[in-house]
Amino acid sequence: MRKKVQTFFRRIVDSGESVRAKIFILLTIIGMFSLILALIADIFLHENMGEISALLVTVLVAPLITYLAVKKNRIQLGASIMSVLVVGFVVPLVFCFGGGLTGGGVIWFVFAYLYIGIILVGTFRIVMMTLLTILIFALYIASFFVPELIVSHERFGWYLDSGVSILLVGFSVYYMVRTQYRLYVEESEKAKLQAKKIEEMNRAQSRFFSSMSHEIRTPINTIIGLNEMILRADVSEDVAENAANIQSASKILLSLINDILDMSKMESGKMEIVKVQYDVGKMLSEIVNMTWIKADEKGLKFSVYVDPSMPSQLFSDEVRIKQILLNLLNNAVKYTKEGSISLSVHCVKTDAGKAIVTYSVEDTGIGIRKESIPHLFDAFRREDNEKNRYIEGTGLGLSIVKQLVDLLGGTISVNSVYTKGSTFVVSLEQEIADEKMMGEFGMRKLGQALDKPKYNRSFEAPEARILVVDDNATNLLVVKKLLKETKVIIDTAENASKCLNMTLQNRYNMIFMDHLMPGMDGIECLHALRDQAGGLCKDAPVVALTANAGSENQALYRREGFDEYLVKPIDSSELERTVLKLLPENLVTVIDNVDENFEPETIIREMRTKIPILITTDSTADLPAELLSKLNIPIVPYKVRMNEGVFYDGIETGNSAIIRSLEDGSVVAGSEEPTVQEYENFFSEQLTYAQHIIHISMGKHISKGYENACEAALAFYNVKVFDSGQLSSGTGLLVLYAKELAESGQYDPEMIVRELLKKQEKIKTSFVISTTDYLYRSGHLSSFINKLCNALMFHPVLITRNSYMKVYRLWAGGIERIKPKYIQSLFRNPSDIDKSILFITYAGIKLSEAEKIRDEVSRFIGFDRVYIQKASPSIAINCGIGSFGLIFARK
Repeated sequence: MRKKVQTFFRRIVDSGESVRAKIFILLTIIGMFSLILALIADIFLHENMGEISALLVTVLVAPLITYLAVKKNRIQLGASIMSVLVVGFVVPLVFCFGGGLTGGGVIWFVFAYLYIGIILVGTFRIVMMTLLTILIFALYIASFFVPELIVSHERFGWYLDSGVSILLVGFSVYYMVRTQYRLYVEESEKAKLQAKKIEEMNRAQSRFFSSMSHEIRTPINTIIGLNEMILRADVSEDVAENAANIQSASKILLSLINDILDMSKMESGKMEIVKVQYDVGKMLSEIVNMTWIKADEKGLKFSVYVDPSMPSQLFSDEVRIKQILLNLLNNAVKYTKEGSISLSVHCVKTDAGKAIVTYSVEDTGIGIRKESIPHLFDAFRREDNEKNRYIEGTGLGLSIVKQLVDLLGGTISVNSVYTKGSTFVVSLEQEIADEKMMGEFGMRKLGQALDKPKYNRSFEAPEARILVVDDNATNLLVVKKLLKETKVIIDTAENASKCLNMTLQNRYNMIFMDHLMPGMDGIECLHALRDQAGGLCKDAPVVALTANAGSENQALYRREGFDEYLVKPIDSSELERTVLKLLPENLVTVIDNVDENFEPETIIREMRTKIPILITTDSTADLPAELLSKLNIPIVPYKVRMNEGVFYDGIETGNSAIIRSLEDGSVVAGSEEPTVQEYENFFSEQLTYAQHIIHISMGKHISKGYENACEAALAFYNVKVFDSGQLSSGTGLLVLYAKELAESGQYDPEMIVRELLKKQEKIKTSFVISTTDYLYRSGHLSSFINKLCNALMFHPVLITRNSYMKVYRLWAGGIERIKPKYIQSLFRNPSDIDKSILFITYAGIKLSEAEKIRDEVSRFIGFDRVYIQKASPSIAINCGIGSFGLIFARK
């Protein structure tokens, strides 16, 4: 019997059903088995037919529900129906017809709780648990107050029924818990086995990619090396063009292999970061050299700006930083048909000898859709495939960049406006190795990157002797041919053993050593060479030749004692540079063919630097034009919709024109916030001048401008939208405060936002409304309230609180009589007021009247600066003629 049960259990466990389905099936079977035994016991004990009928229906219906739920793959629905059957049918009937508190029904409550708790998930489980609890309380109350509803047991039946129920429920609970535990153990073992298989597959994949990299690089090395010889030779234009195309295709193939290998290392967790001291100017020159030719071929302008305060030497993984920047710049060139690309490098020194270096790559290319930005760094994903189907690549570039930035402990972000261009910004904290400033970034010697029609050797060394060790004969041929023009004497060895024999007989000035060779590899050969008894090359510089690129390999070769290393396929200029560097000076004659002052016309060194933080706002901030200009505060104009059309606030129409139009009662005017697209265009333009933007918007419940600005900001990583909670010059006051913080050297946007939140609570914005007609016309007041205010000569005072515009109080009487009372009520406690700035913002009154208001204020308190400002048209059409506001801050 036990074996049959185990076989049955195994069949269910090994079935292709989900874990939830298996649990549902097994627990239902256990439950049904217990109910069948209970049914048999009830029949034997001659229990009430109501209880027997309830159990019989359940025993018949439950298997059918389970079968259909599994077959139709509707486990959740089946479990829900079963729980409803238990709570709504079985529990109340068994309790009422099974003796109530004098029967076994009470004990089955435990079974119901456990069954529902295990087979259900989510909110419905909570609902059914709650209903079961309520039902139990209801049954207890009913049995107390209406005992005649319960079929009671005699003393003997009570003991017998409860005893049987305890045994059945006890064993059911035991087997339910045990079954679930065993099921989870089984699934856990399967998961471990699966994880082990995946780990083995990953190891095999890593070995495969490493081997593939080495094997593929060998023929590519041959193609590129021998093709280089064709380009150097005096051949026809057709042959030269074909050779150039071969060279280009080979480099694309090499790039794809590098991407796949890097992704493999990252997925297996074997990508290592190796930090070294490096020359910043040299690294950037190499990057620019590699990029500007591609930009020039497409007719793109390439702009470069490097912060002169950059330290000349930094300590980080130079190889990976170069890889990040080249990936981003190559992408910029790929996806830009016309216009420009640019590279900007900024540096901010921090404590403990470190600096945060920010690299910004900007282009005027096709841009990225807003909805695509969250998926931009996913592997093998390319957005807008229809437009990009002719662009080569694996789709791994940005994924690799993101993972490299993460490994370096930095951040990467993107700003993009679709069809207009993108900006990628990478920030990396690096240690300062040399405090000396780099100064102006010079791009001399860029001529070395030119694709010259004729090869010019950089040196001659006819008396120098070099040994090249590689198990591949073609690789030996490539090195010999690439160095042929330098007149160096070159010997070759096909394996480590032959190398060691040759170093016993000949003295070599340097040795190139392949890493992966059959038998003794390059590292083992190097160690044998250094310890070789009677060897003539113990101190000769040895350069590793490897197909395995990466910082970790660079560290490996240095650690093992190699003087340099070259990655296959071998670049001819790198090969000559290495030989020139390691050969004794007395054996080398340098041939200088490079114009030191050469600088391509396609590269422009931009001396303009972006400001760290730019404060922007809406036209409704009601700041004087001279302040906006002086402090460089760009604004987004609101619009005014009138009978004649739509006009841009303050650009196509002004306050006076609005007031004149409003005097005509037939004119209907309303304000309209900028659209999401208008905010996007505004932010995109301003980010050409700034690294970060903080946009201060009118209260979010007063206008939809805040909502639209927030949606537009989603396209940019470095745009923050702040809800001022104010209207009119209350917003302007916060803008001025934010500007002070930004100009005080506070370059952390989050810190500025925190300070603005503190200041926000202290700003007091209020307007006295001369007539409520304009509020009624613009939809802010009902017709009844407007008529009531006019009839009783009520003048509301509008204030802002929690981003809402509210009526603070009502003044009755003439507006001229109200003005001094209103002013006195505001400045009753002058000691609590910040006296630095006061705004008197008005609509539809004369300047002389506004000046009288200023003089009245001065009777109570003297402000350092008082700005008398006309309200913007969007504000004026809501406040109306004769309205004015006093805006200031409390301490």
